[in-house]
Amino acid sequence: MSITDFIINDIKPVAETASIGEVQTIFSQTTHSHVPIHRGSVYVGCLAENDTHCYDSNCKISDYTHAYEHFFVRYETNWLDILETFAQNSANIMPVLDENNSYIGYYELADVMNFFNNTPFISEPGSVVIIEKGIQDYSFSEISQIVESNDGKIWGGFISKIENDVAQISIKIGRSNFNDILAAFRRYSYNVISSHQEDTFIKDLRERSQYLEKYLNI
Repeated sequence: MSITDFIINDIKPVAETASIGEVQTIFSQTTHSHVPIHRGSVYVGCLAENDTHCYDSNCKISDYTHAYEHFFVRYETNWLDILETFAQNSANIMPVLDENNSYIGYYELADVMNFFNNTPFISEPGSVVIIEKGIQDYSFSEISQIVESNDGKIWGGFISKIENDVAQISIKIGRSNFNDILAAFRRYSYNVISSHQEDTFIKDLRERSQYLEKYLNI
C-alpha cells in the first residue's frame, strides 16, 4: 500500500471570499485542527481552529490573511517527510497539492501514523538500540558494518537527538547475536545508552564492582 492511498478529499478548501462563520461551522462538525483555504483554484493556506473561534463570524476569511498557516505536502512527498511536516505544524490534517499548487485532498495524522506502525521498523520483531557518539565521529556506514558483521539486520535508524556536538542514534535491530552487537559498538567507541537484558557487559561490570567492594572491605 502506498501513502497516497490515504489521501482524503471529503472536505474541500473554503474560498477566502466566504465568511468566518462557515469555517467555524466546519470546525464544530469535525475534529480537524485546521481548514484549508483557496483563492480561485490555488491553495493559500490554512486557518487554525484555536484562532478562528476568536474571529468575527460575519467577516470574510480574506480579512484574516495574516493568520493563514502555509503548510502542505506534495503528492510525491514521502511518508517520513509528511510525518515531519505534521510534527512541525501541530496539525492533524495535511493538505496535499499538485505541481500547480492546486488542492488534491488531505492526509489525516492518524492514517499516517498507522502507515508508520506497519513499516518493518515498528512491526518486525527486534530491539531498539540507542547509541551516541560525537557528531563528527559517527557514520551510518560504520553502524551498518557493526550490526551486519555480527549477523544482525537493521530495520531502520534515525538521529533521535543532537546535543553538545553528540549525536544520539536510534536503531531497530533484528535479534541476532545481540550481545555481540552491543559489545562491538563499545569497541568502536559508541556509548550504548539504552538498557537491554542481553547486555552481559553491564552485568559483568556490576559483578566486578561488587567483588571489588567486598575485597576492599576485608
